Amino acid sequence: MASACLPALTVVAPTCLARGKASAQRSQSMATPRSCAGLRVAPRSTWFALRGGRMTPNRSARALKLQCTASELPAALLFDCDGVLVDTERDGHRVTFNQAFKEKGLTCEWGVEEYGELVKIGGGKERMTKYFSVDHPGEEPWVSLKTQEEQVEYVKNMHLLKTDLFSKMIESGALPLRPGVARLVAEAIAAGVTVAVCSTSNEKAVSTIVRVMLGEEVAKVMRVFAGDCVPKKKPAPDIYLLAANELNVDPARCVVIEDSHIGVQAAKSAGMKCIVTTSGYTADEDFSLADVVYPYLGDEDDVKVTLQDLCNLL
Repeated sequence: MASACLPALTVVAPTCLARGKASAQRSQSMATPRSCAGLRVAPRSTWFALRGGRMTPNRSARALKLQCTASELPAALLFDCDGVLVDTERDGHRVTFNQAFKEKGLTCEWGVEEYGELVKIGGGKERMTKYFSVDHPGEEPWVSLKTQEEQVEYVKNMHLLKTDLFSKMIESGALPLRPGVARLVAEAIAAGVTVAVCSTSNEKAVSTIVRVMLGEEVAKVMRVFAGDCVPKKKPAPDIYLLAANELNVDPARCVVIEDSHIGVQAAKSAGMKCIVTTSGYTADEDFSLADVVYPYLGDEDDVKVTLQDLCNLL
């Protein structure tokens, strides 16, 4: 293929995704010469529609021109999960933690405000460990667990039960995607930008959210880095540095979407740009390290963040 730029190049719905990742990569390499300006990317309405809270193909029509070259696009767009893809914490994770406690015969129940403090700790197992060992060490289950090994095993099994309950909730469609997530993911994929999720949550739970809420085609190309795949969770930068290494991208060319103070700390410590979309529990947190802060990504006539905005950050 000639190296000359193709004026007003338009990237349309990535139908090749249905044929698998390899086909998608071939189509992207043919459609988007890295030196070309005037790249056109269609907004969400041209590719996907949200039906029943899920993203499905939509064949309708117009294109949005990007004022940046393909080489100026982010090397990767990395999303946190809880509070970014779906506002899961208060009505998802908290509720299923309480269900798991009840099934195991515990009388404790995490209220909305109490969980708002616990959520500042990265990781569900870590939250339970702090709650049981520091806040309520003289109560069940901790009082009956005599060794550290027993404690670790108990928390692990409780978290597995909670994850199963949470996955069933996601499968039911009880929690919707946050505004603009489907649109921005679709814009990025169609423009050849690598997309991934970097979360402290359990890998199974995060993968279920991606598959159910964004769809099978997106799940094929959107890698998930989650759970205990790194020794230190957010605010440490480990999860984002792992993603950059695995995806073979320069951290300085990555843009992260986060919703929490510890998430911003992790992204910035990894040397990445960071956009915050505040969530129910994080609206009042300190986001002074973030590159920009919005209430949400936005859809239709209320779009806050576009692929062009990501280019402008770099």
